[in-house]
Amino acid sequence: MSESLFPSGPWTGFYKYSRDSAKHRMDLELTFEGGHLNGDGLDDIGQFLVKGRYDAQELECHWTKTYVGRHEVYYRGYREGKGIWGAWEIGLRGHGGFHIWPKTAGEEGGQAAAKEEPVPAEASQSETAAPVELGRCG
Repeated sequence: MSESLFPSGPWTGFYKYSRDSAKHRMDLELTFEGGHLNGDGLDDIGQFLVKGRYDAQELECHWTKTYVGRHEVYYRGYREGKGIWGAWEIGLRGHGGFHIWPKTAGEEGGQAAAKEEPVPAEASQSETAAPVELGRCG
């Protein structure tokens, strides 16, 4: 598969908590280059930085989303269809799913205007959780 499946630029999407069906919107500015994934973004928790890896052949990626001065969230996903689908976790404190897609692909799949909901206490604590190694992309 081609690097074109991982276009640099604006991405959008949502994350969900495992016990809740509410979608929490996130907007990202991502750079995919030479197997490295970097960027930043904003969601209902706040601003964050993104640092990770992707594999254009295996269509896999993983990254750490860091809310500066707060906590880290580990993401692992697969490029499929209109975007990247996968799971996130904050150590043992929380987990859920996500879907992001390039903004150039539009608001595909009825994901427009993901509803913002209050954040469960387990995900809004200011402790830093160590990322858990789940992926093969490193």
